[in-house]
Amino acid sequence: MALIRALVVDDEPPARRKVRRLLEAEEDVHVVGESGSGPEAIEAVRAHAPDLLVLDVQMPGLDGFGVLAALADEELPEVIFATAYDEYAMRAFEVHAVDYLLKPFDRGRFRVALDRARQRLASGSDELVQRVRRLVEAERSDARRLDRILVQERGRDLLVPVDGIDWLEASGNYVTVHAGARRHLVRSTLGGLVRRLPSDRFVRVHRSAAVNLDRVRELRPEGHGDYAVILTSGAIVPMSRRYRSRLKGVLGDLG
Repeated sequence: MALIRALVVDDEPPARRKVRRLLEAEEDVHVVGESGSGPEAIEAVRAHAPDLLVLDVQMPGLDGFGVLAALADEELPEVIFATAYDEYAMRAFEVHAVDYLLKPFDRGRFRVALDRARQRLASGSDELVQRVRRLVEAERSDARRLDRILVQERGRDLLVPVDGIDWLEASGNYVTVHAGARRHLVRSTLGGLVRRLPSDRFVRVHRSAAVNLDRVRELRPEGHGDYAVILTSGAIVPMSRRYRSRLKGVLGDLG
């Protein structure tokens, strides 16, 4: 039985621990290490040459796609993506036939993904490299950074400068763009819109909210690991524990 050398990459320690436990329960898997950021992941892949990479997509700074783009074809291991992307974004993975785990996932779903990885590793095909490259290229094409957002207001098309946006709020099939005293509706998912904005400035803090870091004035503890993000406009945006580490990666330790 061939031993599969696996590397776990996720910016959230609890998520890394969960994946590690699931991998270590498998007799044919050896976890060679963990990485908590994109740059660490690149170094770890080059140092350990893993057969399998369980890779978080959404990480501050350098995300999962950035990690793969930085690796040469001969360095790319088998990849299982772990992602909190919404249903709309899942289509990209499905189109390019790359396996993914939608957080939160259970042991059964994890084993399905792992069995597929086993089969691909056993086949020795380089098809995965081509699929991953196509996915990375598609994501990069779709994620062209915006400096203005087109909104409709009273039958008119308006361009709202990204610099003027305070925060974004998911509203069903729309996103409410909060810009000063004005609100605009954009037909998009929150995740899809945030990926089009500068990643060093716009950060998800909740499944239904993202903030412009330039507008953050205060982080107020709310108990149980939750925070309230206070903006310079006076707006109060909830931040859940799930997204706290993402903001920590940009702003530093929150305690």
